[in-house]
Amino acid sequence: MTRLPAARTLLAGALTTSALLTVGACSGMQSWTAPRAAPASRGATAPVTAPPSATASPALTEAQARSALITEVDLGEPWAPMQGTATWRDGLLKAKAPDDRPDCQRLLEGLYTDELLGAPARAVVGLDGGYAQTQLRYQVTAQRPADVDRTLAWLKTLPEKCGTFTAVTAGGATQEVEVFEAELPEVGDARQGLRVVLTGEQADEPSVLTVDVAAVRVGVDALTLTNGGLGEVYNEITTGVTELGAQRLAEVRKQARAEV
Repeated sequence: MTRLPAARTLLAGALTTSALLTVGACSGMQSWTAPRAAPASRGATAPVTAPPSATASPALTEAQARSALITEVDLGEPWAPMQGTATWRDGLLKAKAPDDRPDCQRLLEGLYTDELLGAPARAVVGLDGGYAQTQLRYQVTAQRPADVDRTLAWLKTLPEKCGTFTAVTAGGATQEVEVFEAELPEVGDARQGLRVVLTGEQADEPSVLTVDVAAVRVGVDALTLTNGGLGEVYNEITTGVTELGAQRLAEVRKQARAEV
């Protein structure tokens, strides 16, 4: 029997909340239910305060940004450093949306390049989940807070703007793409989550690719996370890593200020 990756247990110990429980077998997992697309009037998740000036705090050094990453040590087995790009990235994510859906094309390109908040990332880590080509990429980014908030507001609109659409892969296969809003823990100053599901074929075989997306601004810093695979993609992993990552990023920034 396939068991939920051990990250669920380790994250429960690392976080100060009880949102994550101990490891359970697949029969005990709650299935993920797609929430309804949010009405346009709701807008993006509003930050608690206005975005701080980019000059208010110096950018994290490369070493500081790396220390804020979530790694295989945090998640535990079977997670391990990424050994190569999953076949679904080129085979499924490298796709073309209809010409009249530019926002959907921008989303696909952002997922494919892992640059949803723009380039470059200050620090990045890739992890293999050990099942169903599951891969997790976690980044600490270097964008200005105002730019991050604009991107978060744009991401918020995608469940309504894109909803369901058809995309064609570089290999000519047709994919039905669905975009849902996904809830994230109340961490950081502004955040947005999505779940993107691509249904079609890869190498003449039926395929369902699920990619969870999380983007969070924590003061003048930001993080992004993608958690995708061809099998079950556990929302507990996405939300747990997001919460732990925001907490760690805030701690690194606090320490950086103390050292000035």
